[in-house]
Amino acid sequence: MSVNLQTPIDYLKGVGSNRANLLRSELGIHTYQDLINLFPNRYIDRTHYYKINQLQRNNADIQVIGKIIEFKEVAQKRGKRLLATFVDETGVMELVWFRGQKWIRENLKLNKTYVAFGKPNWFNGKFNIAHPEMELQEDHEKNLRSAMQPVYPSTEKLLSKGISNRMISKIMQQLFIETKGKFIETLPDNLRLELKLVNKSEALFNIHFPKNQELLSKAQFRLKFEELFYIQLQLIIKNLIHKSKIKGFPFEKVDTYFNSFFKDYLPFELTGAQKRVLREIRSDLGSNAQMNRLLQGDVGSGKTIVAFMSMLIALDNGFQACMMAPTEILSVQHYNGLLELCNKLKIKIQLLTGSTKTLKRREIHKSLENGDLQVIVGTHALLEDKVKFKNLGLAIIDEQHRFGVAQRSKLWHKNISPPHVLVMTATPIPRTLAMSVYGDLDISIIDELPPGRQSIKTVHRYDKNRLNVFRFIRDEIAKGRQIYIVYPLIQESENMDYKDLMDGYESISREFPMPDYQISIVHGKMKAADKDFEMQRFIKGETQIMVATTVIEVGVNVPNASVMIIESAERFGLSQLHQLRGRVGRGAEQSYCILMTGHKLSNDSKTRLETMVKTSDGFEIAEVDLRLRGPGDIMGTQQSGILNLKIADIIKDNDILQLARYHAKTILKKDKKLSLPENLIILNTYKQLSKYKNIWNYIS
Repeated sequence: MSVNLQTPIDYLKGVGSNRANLLRSELGIHTYQDLINLFPNRYIDRTHYYKINQLQRNNADIQVIGKIIEFKEVAQKRGKRLLATFVDETGVMELVWFRGQKWIRENLKLNKTYVAFGKPNWFNGKFNIAHPEMELQEDHEKNLRSAMQPVYPSTEKLLSKGISNRMISKIMQQLFIETKGKFIETLPDNLRLELKLVNKSEALFNIHFPKNQELLSKAQFRLKFEELFYIQLQLIIKNLIHKSKIKGFPFEKVDTYFNSFFKDYLPFELTGAQKRVLREIRSDLGSNAQMNRLLQGDVGSGKTIVAFMSMLIALDNGFQACMMAPTEILSVQHYNGLLELCNKLKIKIQLLTGSTKTLKRREIHKSLENGDLQVIVGTHALLEDKVKFKNLGLAIIDEQHRFGVAQRSKLWHKNISPPHVLVMTATPIPRTLAMSVYGDLDISIIDELPPGRQSIKTVHRYDKNRLNVFRFIRDEIAKGRQIYIVYPLIQESENMDYKDLMDGYESISREFPMPDYQISIVHGKMKAADKDFEMQRFIKGETQIMVATTVIEVGVNVPNASVMIIESAERFGLSQLHQLRGRVGRGAEQSYCILMTGHKLSNDSKTRLETMVKTSDGFEIAEVDLRLRGPGDIMGTQQSGILNLKIADIIKDNDILQLARYHAKTILKKDKKLSLPENLIILNTYKQLSKYKNIWNYIS
């Protein structure tokens, strides 16, 4: 009889209810299945022994053979610690225990040969190991099964309660004894043969008890592929279900609005990337399914014109379109840009934000509901229950990571049938992350800038170069250009940030005195109306310098601003630096970004600054950011759950991820319902995983 892997961990011999409770609370291990999926973090070569005089200060876990010649107790602030003097023929070190002293004294004997295992620390002129694993040399030699000993994830609490790495290894062995090392295969034979993957039982045995590096590598590859394959399968199935179940309005024609805009009013020649993306969108809109597409493109790559032309297709088919942006500044900017284009085509467009006056609001509500108003641009105000459309055909959402899932679905429910959805972002999402987090959306990328755009020259300068930077600012202002100077805003220390900003403002005012120079200041503590007043002065060119916090990160468009100075640039993340840099370089003139820092920089800060100076490619920057920060941080808390992978790492295992997605897609293309005999194994595994919500049922 095979053991059921959903059996609670309490029933495994050697565990019992106390240990089971600890394993549950500390490592989330509830069942045999969870235990088998507790994969080692790393492996230690237990055939190698150090002499005491060979120890280094940066050693990882090591083994030393020696004898205890003396015990002594040392008083400390709380209780006592037990010290043992441990010697071999080359020197002396100490072993230290902060708890469990009674057991240690009773069980460890003086002058017997032991193997001590643990991490050496340097203290008071000699090495010590705290809470070492101790084994008599003769027992150690009998027990040594494998050169590569696994090291499992652990916590302080587990160690303090005696659940050591050796203990976890023991219960893992017990699990293999009870299951006879036989586990249900989860991948079909044809796929395993094609990719030369070892079978499931072999992979699990060699991940926990590898005899050598080659067997370990094969086991790791197999298990990583499997984990990523089922995540991709889930995402692609979700996309297919979406397309088959959620019918969209088929926009069958491309007519007067689109064609006359394209022929007579297009302000510039579209780039190849814009044309490609438009074709992808047109094909979605013409199909019977609801479009659910993510449009990525760097700042200034021309996403808005693509969005507008998509709206024209909706209008050509007798539908309304809306565009929603996360901030008032950004929605006003979108509105002003689109208003000009709509006027040429005699399209009725309005703006709806939190500050729209009541009378105007009522008028907008009425004309939306009777279909008189064709295009609306706005903020969250579009989500209010009072806002009803006659027939919303296309919803465009800008910078969607700032809107929650619930908010987006509110937009859907304003219609009998959900509108087509185009989500835009100027935050480049690395391919690996896009495949894992947005794998259920279709993705379009605008990866070239419009012709005539000059790349922004980026330099890193230290505080001591400040006078040269001021000289450069004067020269640029003399040419008629405008300057941004941005200070970091980090929530925890708003007072400090405010002080930085005000100190900065004062020193800038001294260097650039009135009446020769005019300076705007914008920060989070100002009233919205004052903020807007200052922004407008800068936009109209009445002030030459804008001193601000990161309020200006998203969407302010001043083509005449050619210099972005970022103060304390080491305090910003890469994607934020890239977004800020995108505020300049919007006109025809050469633009500059100057990153100012102090001299003390961490390695990560240096990498960020070097990356900014070296490249302006948003996707390359996003890849470096992903390596530095890890996926959870980049996606924010809502989506970090998606990346709680057991063994794969979407950054390091990018190739395996792409391979897994390719095979998942190929299989589903041939057999959408996984009903062919060779795919039954996939179907069953997929159902099991969904049932036990094992690791991949968390996609928002």
